[in-house]
Amino acid sequence: MTDQPIKKSIVFSGIQPTGNLTLGNYLGAIKNWVQHQEAFENLFCVVDLHAITLRQNPAELRKRSLEVAAIYLASGINPKESAIFLQSHVPEHTQLSWILTCNSYMGELSRMTQYKTKSQNKEGEAIEAGLFTYPILMAADILLYQTEFVPVGQDQVQHVELTRDLALRFNNAYSPTFTIPKALLPKAGAKIMDLSDPMKKMSKSSDNPNSFIRIMDPPEDIKRKISRSVTDSLGVVAYSPEQPGIMNLLDIMAAISNRAPEELAKEYQHCGYKAFKEACAQTIIDELAPVQQRVNTLLTKERGELEEILAKGAQKAHFMAQKTLRKVYKKVGLIPPLG
Repeated sequence: MTDQPIKKSIVFSGIQPTGNLTLGNYLGAIKNWVQHQEAFENLFCVVDLHAITLRQNPAELRKRSLEVAAIYLASGINPKESAIFLQSHVPEHTQLSWILTCNSYMGELSRMTQYKTKSQNKEGEAIEAGLFTYPILMAADILLYQTEFVPVGQDQVQHVELTRDLALRFNNAYSPTFTIPKALLPKAGAKIMDLSDPMKKMSKSSDNPNSFIRIMDPPEDIKRKISRSVTDSLGVVAYSPEQPGIMNLLDIMAAISNRAPEELAKEYQHCGYKAFKEACAQTIIDELAPVQQRVNTLLTKERGELEEILAKGAQKAHFMAQKTLRKVYKKVGLIPPLG
């Protein structure tokens, strides 16, 4: 009697190709994906359809989409272990999204925090429908693959809860169809904060370019941004809530080195802020240098290899997605595609 292979839990993750990915994206998300990829069956998606909820420069969007995929690979995602693909290359995402839209309510979508925040910032301007309905597309992304775990930050838990609600509603109406996913929160210390305001999460959408470090930033930019990062007047390196700026830099160094921030604080407690910031900047530069080099190679000399990996990833995703969509079609009364 042969042993049956152990079925791995399915994990779906995606990042929008808008702006430039930051150190926060790398340490808070991608690096964790790399560490856990052998434990799960992973689908790592570049969610380019989500990007067009706001109008994009077409050439820039294409460039960013390939760059994000290259960053996945350069950071250590193994295409032999995990599927890497562009969301727009798997049409089942939008097909399922429409069916889920027909099973969603205006009220629950209007309560989504990101919609409320972004619509308030419009200041009387017209609000794109995609800004209102994109959480349904996000739900389709997850449910399409019978996903069990979704790695998210605390600010995205609400989207996973909506996904669970839609899955349960569909299952109750039509019989069990979707796996009910769970949010997979990052470990403590993985949340990287804004360099100019350490009370806010580092974001690529910030208006202040000195508030975040891009994965592809050259060394001189990283040194400048860390040197200008907000600290305090205490002058002592300590891992204390009274020093959020220093805590953030220690968290960054800890996430890179896999050491406790408290341990690093003791190591640098007798350093001045200038020397500590120089050490922090160098740690970041050393971590990102091989990633940057690999990204540049994939986007130039090995562009064909990158495109082939994306094509194979989309093929695998399509095969998995098709099985779910056929079930959904039958249950709502549609005729599944023939052949």
